[in-house]
Amino acid sequence: MAISSALLRPSLPLLPTNPTTQTNKTKLPRSLHPPSLRCNCLIRTSNTSTTDTTSLSQDYKNSWKQELKSAYEQRYREDVSDEELQELMDRRGVDNVRMLIVDAVQHAKAGHPGMALGMAEVGYYLYRHAMRYNPKNPKWFNRDRFVLSAGHGCLLQYVEDLQRLCKLGSRTPGHPENVVTEGIEVTTGPLGQGVANAVGLALAEAHLAARLNKPDAAVVDHRTYCIMGDGCAMEGIVNEAASLAAHWKLNKLTLIYDDNHNTIDGSATLAFSEDICARFKALGWNTITVDDVHGDMGSFRAALQSADNETQKPTFIGVKTLIGRLSKKEGTSKAHHGTFDEDDAKQMREKVKWNDREPFHVIPMIYRWELREMQIHADQGEKLEREWKSKLSYFREKHPEDAAQFQILLNGGLPPGWEGSLPKWSTSDPLDATRGYSEKCINQLVKLLPGLIGGSADLASSNKVYMDGFEDFQQPNSPWGRNIRYGVREHAMAGISNGIALHGSGLIPYVATFLIFSDYMKNAIRLSALSHAGVIYIMTHDSIGLGEDGPTHQPVEQLAGLRAVPRLLVFRPADGNETSGAYKVAVANRDVPSLIALSRQKVPAGVEGTSADDVARGGYIVSDNSDKELPEIILIGTGSELSLCEGSANVLRKEGRRVRVVSLVCWRLFDRQPREYKELVLPSSVSKRMSVEAGSPIGWREYVGGEGVIIGVDEFGASGAYLDTFKKFGFTEENVTRAAKSLLQIQE
Repeated sequence: MAISSALLRPSLPLLPTNPTTQTNKTKLPRSLHPPSLRCNCLIRTSNTSTTDTTSLSQDYKNSWKQELKSAYEQRYREDVSDEELQELMDRRGVDNVRMLIVDAVQHAKAGHPGMALGMAEVGYYLYRHAMRYNPKNPKWFNRDRFVLSAGHGCLLQYVEDLQRLCKLGSRTPGHPENVVTEGIEVTTGPLGQGVANAVGLALAEAHLAARLNKPDAAVVDHRTYCIMGDGCAMEGIVNEAASLAAHWKLNKLTLIYDDNHNTIDGSATLAFSEDICARFKALGWNTITVDDVHGDMGSFRAALQSADNETQKPTFIGVKTLIGRLSKKEGTSKAHHGTFDEDDAKQMREKVKWNDREPFHVIPMIYRWELREMQIHADQGEKLEREWKSKLSYFREKHPEDAAQFQILLNGGLPPGWEGSLPKWSTSDPLDATRGYSEKCINQLVKLLPGLIGGSADLASSNKVYMDGFEDFQQPNSPWGRNIRYGVREHAMAGISNGIALHGSGLIPYVATFLIFSDYMKNAIRLSALSHAGVIYIMTHDSIGLGEDGPTHQPVEQLAGLRAVPRLLVFRPADGNETSGAYKVAVANRDVPSLIALSRQKVPAGVEGTSADDVARGGYIVSDNSDKELPEIILIGTGSELSLCEGSANVLRKEGRRVRVVSLVCWRLFDRQPREYKELVLPSSVSKRMSVEAGSPIGWREYVGGEGVIIGVDEFGASGAYLDTFKKFGFTEENVTRAAKSLLQIQE
């Protein structure tokens, strides 16, 4: 379970009610301290804040007396003020977090303790005091979101199952996984991805707030927090995503930078000398520096306060920390990962007066009193959710049309009968590229799917993905717009869309670019599959058939690589009907990403025998003249080459041959079909098979068998008119027919 459980149950946010906004590169005074036990608890609403005063019992204070007196002998006094007592209790809680981190790593003999030890104050304060969520319902819609982009610091989030850290089947894997651990919003690990995810989460909130909130009812109102490290700061995806976040004015996004000046190889100065805070300021962020979080957690509280009051910009908080805090490795790259020697672990315990305690010890007051306090904190979280539900009921009463749309989104975004909006084509309809058929699908779907949102990396007119009549997402002019302009930022585009998909609000994100540029996005696409994010990737210009742009833009190996990604559904439709079928499957599968590869060149609207419904099976028989007999040869095609297979089959049939044509539009879906169905489509007794696809031959042997023939592309393409390029590489009806005849003549 994530840190929201057990030790660090949430209290109401401890932020002052009348803060002073700080912008640009602001250094906060060390004199600011956390509020007292008689807490000024800020409860955020859309326009106002209200104060709730909470007093803890004298018994509870007394229970901490011996613990704090022992740990902080020189600071603890009998007449300690409530404010000072709260600070000491928080510090002791941070000590406990650090010791759990050490115990987990020592027990597992593996892990990444450095960042977690250095950022313990930040993690503690965020979950204990700042973020709003309901620990009894981690999926409550209006909760604040937290993303750990520096995923190796996952010990900052884990509380339960620590004794099984990194063990097979545990809830505490080596990097955060949203499908494994409750309370983890997104899967992170590859550095920088989480920053883009956080931008997507913040975009989703801003977009839905603009569409749904009313002056009398703000039903979408939450913040997004993200922690990044030096490695994230070096990755290009972070700059791409941060640029967009500032351009979009995502003021409810707070990015916290663990400025510890270390990477795996050594000091960050080995390869990194820029001023990160200045870079984010130049991008358009509100920037703040926290110089001494280890000595003054109040300075971090004040930084969060500034972020909470910023109305125009996202906030970047640079927190100076010591990696591996308390260890002999403190402040060095050696603290990044690995265990501690026995003397080091012993000295760390002694520094925080922990040396007489068993591993995985939790302070009795936290554990015993937290049985009561956990309930109080959980009750506070439930209260926040109840208040939101009450607001939602009012919203339904006063704004029934918007409320009905919101309910569809909360239920997953798929209203009954949405599939009926997809176009159908006949063989007599005008020819178009499959990207053109895709455009018609998108513009029909958006009329019925309230969550459909997306855009292109500066290729909307070429990818044909613009939703007519739905404006661009831009703040402050049209944050309700459903067309997203990503600019030339393919990598961030994919990472942001993962965040949108995992927001849990029924939004259905799609992104678009040329198939060749999927390489820029590959890691984010892989994370879509790993984290069950139902992003729809629309990739046009899908083969050497794009023609004149030449081999730099002609994808060859991309389909093979993408098909190898587990869980990713890769479609290459042959005509309009298969394009509709691909969208039907892609939209319906909200926890599975899909990639639809589309042509630039024109193909028939309806190849005789294709079926939108049969796309769900991944492969099916398009035509066959064998009657009750088996075919002599099976021609297997995808995309624009399916028409070549059908044309060749007609030639062969006129010569008396029994020929079957199969569309293998999605390999993974076909592979999942029952053995009987696969045998029906591709009978094992028919060994003369031929595949035709204008891409890498890798992977096709599984379908054509050992005696089959593969017509593919095993070198880079060439610049020229697409028909000339196709002819050069053998993608003509004449060549397909010639190859089929040659195969038929073998062993006759």
